[in-house]
Amino acid sequence: MTKGPLRETMQRMLNIDLTGKRALVAGVADDSGFGFAIAKSLAEAGATICLATWPPVLGIFRSLLERGKLDESLRLADGSKLAFERIWPMDADFDSDADVPSAVREHRRYRDCGDFSIAGLTDRLRADFGEACLDVVVHSLANGPEVKKSLLETSRKGYLAAVGTSSFSFASMAQRLGPLVRPGGSFLALSYLASQRVVPGYGGGMASAKAALESDARVLAFEAGRKWGLRVNVISAGPWPSRAASAIGSIQQMIDYCRVNSPLPQAITAAEVGAAAAFLSSPLASGITGSTVYVDKGFHAMGMAVASPPGQ
Repeated sequence: MTKGPLRETMQRMLNIDLTGKRALVAGVADDSGFGFAIAKSLAEAGATICLATWPPVLGIFRSLLERGKLDESLRLADGSKLAFERIWPMDADFDSDADVPSAVREHRRYRDCGDFSIAGLTDRLRADFGEACLDVVVHSLANGPEVKKSLLETSRKGYLAAVGTSSFSFASMAQRLGPLVRPGGSFLALSYLASQRVVPGYGGGMASAKAALESDARVLAFEAGRKWGLRVNVISAGPWPSRAASAIGSIQQMIDYCRVNSPLPQAITAAEVGAAAAFLSSPLASGITGSTVYVDKGFHAMGMAVASPPGQ
């Protein structure tokens, strides 16, 4: 057994310490989703937090912050309040400003946002903080306009929209933000078990998008690792009742089913996903890249149901 000063040193080394690090979390528009929980956990570990938010909801989100409606959710363990270093607009459908249709650019919720493409976000980061200004990038966004449709009913347009926003945007962010991330930095995306298993009701090409996301993360781990010394991982989280997930329609049924059939028969919490993200973004996970880490109480390991939710 390790004793004395060495053990004390090891204990100190095992703290998740992101002091002096800057994180960008893309896809936060309220306090209900995994993105917000991850931002909070990174801040608890000492990182400063920048956000990238979808333009149509950016004004509402800023208003909630200014009016103090999110103050309780922003409270950190030491009693202080999480303050975001920057909040920028970003629409993950567009790689550059040239890709934005005029109808979108002129829409009232977009027209005052400037360049809200992924390249535009990169330019804002570079202008505000210079080169090599990031340590952690979190992709916490997805969209499937036909998510309630079965694959047999999904259109080509809906399918490609799901893959473009939910999967390729991660590769696009890595392409453009990679040069700004300091060596040893981390990219992290959020997936779901539907990438590997059939989840009825999770349609519109979203299962395919999550499968592509996990595959892309493995390739990006190799390419970004060799090119910039960065790590790329994915968290596959159990179902969670975020506002975005409510679009699925059967989210509570999914939560209840997973809860009663998991090795740990409990529903996950957003804080558990946030804690896993903080670990994967920290030097403690310096040997982990190209991995999909399940935060789902072990549900992914099950091959047979053992119970049904009450009333079913």
